[in-house]
Amino acid sequence: MHYNYDMKKLLVLCLWFMMVQYNYGQSKRILFHTAYGDVKVLLYDFTPKHRDLIVDAIQDSVYANAFFNRIIKDFVVQGGEHDDAILKREQENPWAPKQRLDPEFDERAFHKIGALGAGRDDNPRKASFLNQLYFVVGKAVTADDLDRLQIQKDITYTDLQRKEYLDNGGLPRLDKDYTVVGEIYEGLDVMMKISRLQTEAADYPLTPVSFNLSLIK
Repeated sequence: MHYNYDMKKLLVLCLWFMMVQYNYGQSKRILFHTAYGDVKVLLYDFTPKHRDLIVDAIQDSVYANAFFNRIIKDFVVQGGEHDDAILKREQENPWAPKQRLDPEFDERAFHKIGALGAGRDDNPRKASFLNQLYFVVGKAVTADDLDRLQIQKDITYTDLQRKEYLDNGGLPRLDKDYTVVGEIYEGLDVMMKISRLQTEAADYPLTPVSFNLSLIK
């Protein structure tokens, strides 16, 4: 009996260690500093190209005095370069190649509430813009929603994904269409507060919401 108890205890400790490694073992963490508070995000090592893109952008001050310029309740809070600005630049330089980063889809990176994703246009490759990010604020998800999406999008949701979506909500309809690059581990309440700000018809917040992005050492 004592042997069985020790084995069970060891198994529990191993499972706990694996969960800690999954949630906090990623190599890069970043800080969104806003007037409403700070939001801390871990970047996934299993989407390495997007992780490195964000880290390089921070080091190059791309996100210094940036703005959350698209806020949609129960959907997303989007920041960085706006779609309109990207489209205008590309129209002015039609001979230049459109700069995009190929998608990185991983079942561990999905659109749960608090997920950080990379924005994009309707390009068939589903490639990401280089300097546009969004947070999932999401809404409730039902089992019927997931069952329908599995058929429509040819996705098989894992037990972990189903539990997360059914317990907490999210935006599963964006899975396998937009790359998820990380998740909030502190300050989700701040992002939810920002998501409830009043906006204009084009989803711009009535009061500008700026942020500075930095690496957490």
